[in-house]
Amino acid sequence: MSSLSSGILAGLLDDAAVFPPGNVPIDQAVAAHAHHRHSAYADVVGPLVVSAGHLATLSVGEPLAVAVTVPLPEVEAAIAAAGRIDGVELRVLEVSLPADTTADLAGLHGLPASVTVYVEVPRDARREAVLRELAGTGLRAKFRTGGVQAHLYPDEGELARAVLAAVGAGVPFKATAGLHHALRSTDPATGFEQHGFLNLMNATQAALAGAGEPELTALLAERDPARVADRARTLTPAVRAAFLSFGTCSIVEPIHELAALGLLPSDLSEDVP
Repeated sequence: MSSLSSGILAGLLDDAAVFPPGNVPIDQAVAAHAHHRHSAYADVVGPLVVSAGHLATLSVGEPLAVAVTVPLPEVEAAIAAAGRIDGVELRVLEVSLPADTTADLAGLHGLPASVTVYVEVPRDARREAVLRELAGTGLRAKFRTGGVQAHLYPDEGELARAVLAAVGAGVPFKATAGLHHALRSTDPATGFEQHGFLNLMNATQAALAGAGEPELTALLAERDPARVADRARTLTPAVRAAFLSFGTCSIVEPIHELAALGLLPSDLSEDVP
């Protein structure tokens, strides 16, 4: 079995350990993230994701790249707060919109070029309008793919339509929440149907190749490890230009699962704590 190239996996895993269901205290999350960044699998790990509220208690001992989740009205305050913390590099802003409104995103276009900005796309009729507004601006989309309640998980059809809309608009995206495993699965503790991040990568490649909703839906629903892994071995760099990363409350599980599927060298997973 051949592993995926390092470029296909580079920066795929955004470290969201402080968010549910992980809920790791911020100081422990910073320490664990430092281990990840110095490990054999460091290239696969993106920034530490924190909320704007975490910035008040964030303290670092070595340079730390962070992604900050923040409601739209508080973006400027979050940038200022991050700038006051020695050693923190604000690399990403993940912006949520006010409920039930189509917000004006014009203020996000003038942010520092060093900061990548994602806008969380609502799971309602606003999706198409928000993606149209993001198209061609350099702003990126963020799709919520799960949470701590069943209704927070879009089904395969809804997620397929979101991917098709983003690809059609030419808007790169990330995913967040619920992508705990490489493959589509049912959580044994909650019974929630969870999307697999490899399924989502495969579906993105299919969308880029012109596939329609039925094919993407089938790829998102696929649970057979061999079929998902074999298709993942055909992933191209274009997929990562479209599907940029996903937030995971565990860096450990994806690394182990990728190695078990033969998609990462086994010696990399040996360095996982």
